[in-house]
Amino acid sequence: RRTETVCRLFGLHAGRTLVTATFWLLDAPDSLAAQSRRNPDGTGLGVFDAAGEPDLRKQPMAAWHDRAFANEAHQMTGTTFLAHVRYATTGTQDVVNTHPFLQAGRLFAHNGVVEGLDALDDRLGELGVMKLVGGQTDSERVFALITAAIRRHGGDVRAGIVDAVGWIA
Repeated sequence: RRTETVCRLFGLHAGRTLVTATFWLLDAPDSLAAQSRRNPDGTGLGVFDAAGEPDLRKQPMAAWHDRAFANEAHQMTGTTFLAHVRYATTGTQDVVNTHPFLQAGRLFAHNGVVEGLDALDDRLGELGVMKLVGGQTDSERVFALITAAIRRHGGDVRAGIVDAVGWIA
């Protein structure tokens, strides 16, 4: 039986400067690759380039075991990074359940467990955004709810997040 139940996240924003995140992803004493030994169910790396365009790479395997992740950590440059190593609590170990998720030009990763997925699915159906969910995770459902709320608030990201998180609470 597993005893640890949290994923690990890494975020970096460098303003307008293009950078790599190799140190934090691979070389730091508690790098994301090292943390993936305790969180082996998937690895994802999302990067925004200088023009604000997202690039997302993910695999349903541990970062320490994924050669593509090591190559990407060395080669991908951007102004903003979002990386995630997954400890699966909801959904199979598959690329569709691996974080981060990309919707409407935004990247999202989540750490934790959201209960009441039936009610959340009902809400997503009411809002007409269930098609945004390709996998089984609670995280992707939360992201779809946030995306729908941002749309309902005319593109206001802050208002959308407050609305969606308020509904979940």
